Amino acid sequence: MVIYRKRGGNMEVKFKQTGERITFYLYGELDEHYAKGVKEYIEHVLSSYPNRKKIVFNMSGMSFMDSTGVGMLLGRYKRLKKEGAEVFIEDPTVSVEKVLELSGIYEVIPKI
Repeated sequence: MVIYRKRGGNMEVKFKQTGERITFYLYGELDEHYAKGVKEYIEHVLSSYPNRKKIVFNMSGMSFMDSTGVGMLLGRYKRLKKEGAEVFIEDPTVSVEKVLELSGIYEVIPKI
């Protein structure tokens, strides 16, 4: 598992690759302060595994997310859909679940 950490911050991303599946484990606060770094890290990982068919964003360790985080997820979804990959959200915390529901993201990215 490789880790992205924002120095002095409250955001961490780990990933696990199994076959054609990559699961990103997000911890902390995904907001305007961290979305760009998280996006760059995820893009780097995705480019390192061109044969991935299923991408899962596990949010069981998230304490906060705002619209910037939702936008980051939608951006990755659009890119991955063009490449034929499936994208899912997994196990969001209660507070993050509320943001995701209000955003309507589940109409685009299903929860598993």
